[in-house]
Amino acid sequence: MSTRTTVLWVPDWPVLAAVRAGQVPPHLPAAVHDARRVTAVSALARSQGVRRGMRRRQAQGCCPELVLLPVDEGRDVRLFEPVVAAAETVVAGLEVARAGLLLLPADGASRYHGSEDALAERLVVAVAERTGHEAHVGTADGLLAAVLAARSGSTVPPGGSRGFLAPLGVGELVHAAVQDGAAEEVAAFVDLLLRLGLRTLGDLATLPSADVHARFGRTGVWAHTLARGADDRPPARRRPETDLEVTCELDPPAERVDAATFAGRRLAEELHARLLEHSVTCGRLQIVARTDAGEELARTWRTDLGGLGGLTAARITDRVRWQLEGWLTAGALAGRPGRRARDLTADDPAPAALVHLSIAAQDVAPAGAEQGRLWGGPSGGDLRAHRALDRVQGLIGGDGVLTVALQGGRDLRDQVHLRPWGDQTAAPRPADRPWPGRLPEPAPATVLTEPQPVDVRDAAGAPVRLDERAVLSGEPATVRWPGEDPRAVAGWAGPWPLADRWWTGAVRVRSHVQATLDDGRAVLLACTDGVWTCEATYD
Repeated sequence: MSTRTTVLWVPDWPVLAAVRAGQVPPHLPAAVHDARRVTAVSALARSQGVRRGMRRRQAQGCCPELVLLPVDEGRDVRLFEPVVAAAETVVAGLEVARAGLLLLPADGASRYHGSEDALAERLVVAVAERTGHEAHVGTADGLLAAVLAARSGSTVPPGGSRGFLAPLGVGELVHAAVQDGAAEEVAAFVDLLLRLGLRTLGDLATLPSADVHARFGRTGVWAHTLARGADDRPPARRRPETDLEVTCELDPPAERVDAATFAGRRLAEELHARLLEHSVTCGRLQIVARTDAGEELARTWRTDLGGLGGLTAARITDRVRWQLEGWLTAGALAGRPGRRARDLTADDPAPAALVHLSIAAQDVAPAGAEQGRLWGGPSGGDLRAHRALDRVQGLIGGDGVLTVALQGGRDLRDQVHLRPWGDQTAAPRPADRPWPGRLPEPAPATVLTEPQPVDVRDAAGAPVRLDERAVLSGEPATVRWPGEDPRAVAGWAGPWPLADRWWTGAVRVRSHVQATLDDGRAVLLACTDGVWTCEATYD
């Protein structure tokens, strides 16, 4: 799936958040370290040779005066909230991919503001004026292309994302790893690609999708999708409904973040229990708070990397706590922009108190709807397809989306049963009963809507006939479709006679033959009253 995506990116955000929190003076080179390697670098440290991915000793060898800071997700999210609020003055319904990176669907927003370039300019100006931070904005088809376009502050024209990505190294994939724990997995995958000789995203994009899936599993499919300029899931738009929601009224109102977080933890445990009870997962998490002044605050988070997300109650609680602290830092709950509740004096207005808190699981889909892979975890493509079908069915009605189920029957078409998507009722005719004349396994992969007429001849070139005892006049040697050259029969099986409509007094006898052709195709042929047709094909 390809969609126009706009990305707002604040460079080196973890370091900027540490500077804003007073953990390091702005004039010193700094980097964030996760106890294994450097994850973020300030511009000053980068100018002295420090790079992401370096070990501690290597980074300090490049820059002896480097200040190393620990990873603090809560700090990063809390201090990023003013940037999100500033961007939301331009476009409503932003999606937080991670602290420092925002996603939004570009189509509607760009039309409203006149163009994609005008939208980018408005976003940059709003963030600079309200927070003092320099933001970069990029627009392209697909997540990876949009993120890399934002890093260069450019716009990739529609349809140009694959060409834009083709010459770039596969190491750029790490910039699209926006989920918890994804960066390490993607880095290991990039190392594997390099050892296999795949250097650029263009090399990866040219590989067949089936081969990528078979060799690299879920991560490979995700990377292959992004390298082709597509996106596994477009950014969220605000929706009037939620799929699964838990709420609570805070009485007395919560004036402190820790009190609201305590209530949020109960909601997180309840939501997690409901997800398990219904055996479902969610692709997005929305946190909504309402103050006693009547103001409603909402924020949406991504929760998975194209498959089942490891969204535990603790992770939900963390996001609630970070979001509440972020709103507090932004002044949304403190009665005055930029003021924290603990900074208020007796002469300041009282901070706003929370009277309502809710958590909603969006993009809900069955957790067990997919077959597990050898690498663990399900296929993200299957899960996203289920979500899309759920949405379409909600728009056009329950009978608007039909799926195929196998039922009992003698003829191929009699065995096809159409039922609404999600309907688990049994087929009208059980498939495990004896059905005389039914074809043996394997079943055809595709049953043609309209049988195709064919000409079947034996080795001597004579037409193959079916006598009254359902015996063929000769062995099939060639099969020819109208307007095509004859194809030689490499192997065949049958015939299997089928007599139907005996109750009408005019018995119709048909015979089916399975044939493999010299071009590799496998087909199911049927002879009725001396006329041959192709009924179905095999994979």
